[in-house]
Amino acid sequence: MKTPVRLTQFSSGAGCGCKISPQVLDRILSAAGAGAPDDRLLVGNDHRDDAAAYALDDGGTALLATTDFFMPIVDDPEQFGRIAAANAISDIYAMGGRPVLALAVLGWPLEKLPAEVAGEVLAGARMVCSEAGIALAGGHSIDSEEPIFGLAVNGLVPRRHLKTNAGARPGDLLFLTKPLGVGLLATAEKKGLLHERDKGLAAASMMKLNSVGAEAARLDGVHSMTDVTGFGLLGHLREMCVASEAAAEIDFASVPLLTDLQPYLQAGTVPGGTRRNWASYGGAIDCADETQRDILCDPQTSGGLLIAVDPTAADTLAGLLDRHGLPAPQRPVGRIVSPEDGGPAVRVV
Repeated sequence: MKTPVRLTQFSSGAGCGCKISPQVLDRILSAAGAGAPDDRLLVGNDHRDDAAAYALDDGGTALLATTDFFMPIVDDPEQFGRIAAANAISDIYAMGGRPVLALAVLGWPLEKLPAEVAGEVLAGARMVCSEAGIALAGGHSIDSEEPIFGLAVNGLVPRRHLKTNAGARPGDLLFLTKPLGVGLLATAEKKGLLHERDKGLAAASMMKLNSVGAEAARLDGVHSMTDVTGFGLLGHLREMCVASEAAAEIDFASVPLLTDLQPYLQAGTVPGGTRRNWASYGGAIDCADETQRDILCDPQTSGGLLIAVDPTAADTLAGLLDRHGLPAPQRPVGRIVSPEDGGPAVRVV
């Protein structure tokens, strides 16, 4: 029997909206300095990729390693565990890899919440790990002021299929595998303003694995991938553009949304992370419409994959996404273009 509890009442943040803003993260990483060089480290933190990649041997396999954790974005403990697990495993899929092992990261306010509720969170995570075909093989826990949960995940990928956010090329089309709006709906639910018709939409999207990434990486013509999480679509696309020395255009009318988000914008359920995101990277974005900014900067938790693909392979990719039953319309949301001196990294049209 589940313990009745509203987890979001015990947290000051929510999901990937808890992430430190890109601007502050830059300062932290700059102060930390560069690590010691390692010839086997294929992907580190240079371009803010989703996972680290390490050459296991002189053959063709790379080890992927990532960790992701946050405070509750939903009230139900089991759903929280499922969302946190899907979000962490997504980093492996975004690099084209196959997850092989997960460890839990748990912080729990034992004086406020029963230990049994933490067990329900772990049970939810095990469900998703089982769906991904991996074991939740242990982990680490602490007594903390707020509930925190996530995973450290390892994966494997053939080096020839390894995808980063640095491979996008001018002319590539951009596909997004999940609709936007998670942050807006989660904030609305926390404030008691979520419409009845929209209940469960965000949770269902967040609990869905991005396993399509492991197959997409093997398609000829797929040049770059990343997952869209706390920095919003614009933030993660900007990172792709910077890493790829390119620019991008987004066709706002083609961007899939979970539901009609206008009522929530009018009700003021814009997460604080949205404002932090725009303050961090808005100077590199050409987007004058406030509604578009609030949607495209909306922090996503366990969001979709952003995939840059050569136009000749776009139909093949769209067919793959469709076979996976992804809810987002399988059409491009934008394209990669050549950068202009002094021009924006991303232009919304």
